[in-house]
Amino acid sequence: MVALKDLNDRSREILRHVVENYLDTGGPVGSRYLSQHLPMALSSASIRSVMSDLEALGLLFSPHTSAGRVPTEVGLRLFVDGLLEIGDVSLDERRTIERQVLGSNRNVEDVLDEATRMLSGLSQAAGFVVAPKFEAALKHIEFVPVDAKRALVVIVTEGGDVENRMIDLPSGLTPSALSEATNYLNARLRGRTLDESRDYIAREIEGRKAELNDLTQKVIEAGLATWAGAQISSDDPLAKSLIVHGRSRLLEDVHAMDDLERIRMLFDELENKRDLIQLLGLAATADGVRIFIGSENKLFSLSGSSLIISPYMDARQRVVGVLGVIGPTRINYARIIPMVDYTAKIVGRLLERGGNQDGR
Repeated sequence: MVALKDLNDRSREILRHVVENYLDTGGPVGSRYLSQHLPMALSSASIRSVMSDLEALGLLFSPHTSAGRVPTEVGLRLFVDGLLEIGDVSLDERRTIERQVLGSNRNVEDVLDEATRMLSGLSQAAGFVVAPKFEAALKHIEFVPVDAKRALVVIVTEGGDVENRMIDLPSGLTPSALSEATNYLNARLRGRTLDESRDYIAREIEGRKAELNDLTQKVIEAGLATWAGAQISSDDPLAKSLIVHGRSRLLEDVHAMDDLERIRMLFDELENKRDLIQLLGLAATADGVRIFIGSENKLFSLSGSSLIISPYMDARQRVVGVLGVIGPTRINYARIIPMVDYTAKIVGRLLERGGNQDGR
C-alpha cells in the first residue's frame, strides 16, 4: 500500500488536484488543466510524467485512452486520509440539526427518522440510521384467518401502534385453535414487552403442554416468533430498525449510464437490510466517524459507493446505533464528514437527557 510519505511534493499536489477536480465534476483531469491550476510551474510533459508515475502506483487511472486521469479507490483513500482538508459544520447547518433533533417533543424513533431526512437533505445523498428497537408494552394480539393455510397476526401496543404480519398455519388447523391461541396470548401478554412476552410464553407452554393441543401450541409459537422476526435478543445487532431516506438524491448527479447502473445496483443492495445492519454493527465498535470507500465496503463494492458513518451513544455511553450517509465515491467528504459527526453527537445528547422515549 502506497503511503503519503512515499510521494514528493509535486506528486502530492497533482494527486490532490486530480481528486478535488474529480469530486467536484466527476470527470477526468488532463495535464493542460493542471498546468493552469497547480501552485507550481510545470510543463504539460512534466505533469504527464508524474501522472504516469501515480498511475503505476495504482493511485490514478485513465478511463479512456486519450482522456485525463481520475483517482482509483486507493487514490481516494490516500487523499481522504492524508490530503483532505475537512471543513466545519456551518452555523446554519448546526441550527438546522439542533432544531430538528433536540427541539422535538416526539419519541426517539420519530426523531431518528427526521434526523435521517435531514442528513439526506444537507448532504444531497442518502441518509440512514440504524436505531435500537424501543419496545412498547403489548395490549392485544389476534389471529385472523385469511384462508386454510394463512392467518393475519394483528399486534396492538399500549401506545396505539398496530403491526400486521402474515403467518403460515399448521395443516389441519381448526377455527377453535385460532380462537384458543388468541385468548391464551391476550390473557398473558398485556403490559409486557415483546422480549418479556416471548420468555414468559416459552416457559408457560413448556409447563402446560398437556393443556394445549398441538395445533394451538404451534399457532401461539408461530405468531409470536413471526412478530419477533430474527430479533433474538436486545444484544443481537439485528434487533434494530433501519431507516433510509433520500435515494432519489443519488440520481440528481449522474453523469453517464454506467453511473446510473451503479446507482441502480446500490438501490437493490439497500433493500438487503440484514447485511447493512450487520455491517454497521461492526462499524459501531470504533469511535468517531468511519469512511468506507468502494470495495473497502464489501456490501456495496459492486455499486462503487462510499459510506460515511458514526456511532451514537446513550446516557451510559453505550453505542446504541449508527447513522450516516451513502453516496457515490465522489461524495463531498470534506463537508459530509463533520456533518455526520455533529449529528451523531446531537443524537447522543438527546439520548443522554432521556430522549422522551415513551412519546409523552
